[in-house]
Amino acid sequence: MNITIGRGKTARRAYGIDEIALVPGVRTLDPALADTRWKVGAIEREIPIIASAMDGVVDSRMAVLLSELGALGVVNLEGIQTRYEDPNPILDRIASVGKTEFVGLMQELYAEPIKPELITKRIQEIQAAGGIAAVSLTPVGASKYASTVAEAGADLLFIQATVVSTAHLSPESVESLDLVKLCQEMPMPVVLGNCVTYEVSLELMRAGAAAVLVGIGPGAACTSRGVLGVGVPQPTAIADCAAARDDYFQETGRYVPVIADGGIITGGDICKCIACGADAVMIGSPIARAAEAPGRGFHWGMATPSPVLPRGTRINVGTTGTIREILVGPAKLDDGTHNLLGAIKTSMGTLGAKDMKEMQQVDVVIAPSLLTEGKVYQKAQQLGMGK
Repeated sequence: MNITIGRGKTARRAYGIDEIALVPGVRTLDPALADTRWKVGAIEREIPIIASAMDGVVDSRMAVLLSELGALGVVNLEGIQTRYEDPNPILDRIASVGKTEFVGLMQELYAEPIKPELITKRIQEIQAAGGIAAVSLTPVGASKYASTVAEAGADLLFIQATVVSTAHLSPESVESLDLVKLCQEMPMPVVLGNCVTYEVSLELMRAGAAAVLVGIGPGAACTSRGVLGVGVPQPTAIADCAAARDDYFQETGRYVPVIADGGIITGGDICKCIACGADAVMIGSPIARAAEAPGRGFHWGMATPSPVLPRGTRINVGTTGTIREILVGPAKLDDGTHNLLGAIKTSMGTLGAKDMKEMQQVDVVIAPSLLTEGKVYQKAQQLGMGK
């Protein structure tokens, strides 16, 4: 239903994660019976969580640890890991500067050229340790380095930008990336994003995407919504793109997972995204809080180092536990940021959903008071949900 903004302009209401709640049905089940497995291409994972391709979140070591735990981690192939043979002194510098200095420092550090041999090295490091080598490039980066990724034998390639479409217009002097050709020619599954609408997600699926990333601007360190004014709240965006997935499956028989990317902090957030239709989620700041994360307790967006228009910031997320405690527990915190898999399974048990497909079908209500109702003491004492 459209709402009138003013003469000549109407708008559709969209809903954010904090505005909805999940409704228990007539059945419950033991959380141990909840099946959280999902697939992208031929890769099956028990935990429907992907660690974002951000320099403060995933390096080769973290990618291996996430693989061992049953999740996925994506390495940013246009970041610190492929610009410097030893990223550690660079990461130390990023963590050491003040709030007013970091943008200039980031622009300086990311001006170092990307080295194709380091792309190969990072992929081989992950695979040699038994991990799944999932890597990320921007569309511009893919034009330059896709062949290097193919030759190195990565397991999964993410093509990511603030917005990706199959109808991109470029100046005559610049050749646009052909997403259809890329998906056909790459020897591994290609995940495309980001998008927030039914139409674009459907086009990306038709282009050959192995999965589609949904989310523009909700990330904890992203400032795109403030800088560009662009975005759609996640539950509405996920539901629209999931509808495209279902229609595409009916049309072709090929199932393309929808991955909710950004704005997801707690186990409850993950559960809501799945209930709106997501097959998995991509998260950054919750993983950046792990002791093993490369960011030293800091997290920053992929567009933060832009030399022209930074659309991200660096936030201090701290270090709250190991990656095992954050993903599978036991939880040391009471705010929903530890044992994320346990939260998903317990929510599924409470809702009576035995697998991810049933979780996508649970009832949802509009509930803007969900996180504040009855929580006056938690808020006043900054405990639990009041932190």
